[in-house]
Amino acid sequence: MVGRQGRVTGKIGPGLVGEVMIPIRGGVEAFYAYSAIQGEEIPVGSLVVVMDYHPPRTVYVSSASI
Repeated sequence: MVGRQGRVTGKIGPGLVGEVMIPIRGGVEAFYAYSAIQGEEIPVGSLVVVMDYHPPRTVYVSSASI
């Protein structure tokens, strides 16, 4: 799971629980998302990279630099 890329579908920021869609097993699944960097805000539509995963449905992400 760590290192996978996903798309933000619910804003991620301080005090917010965001949502990220990540390609898994030939489909796409939704995960609760928090910023891996304290205080970072990530808007809807941004591409992110999973930095940490806490089963069953929580990921910590950072903005992907392309």
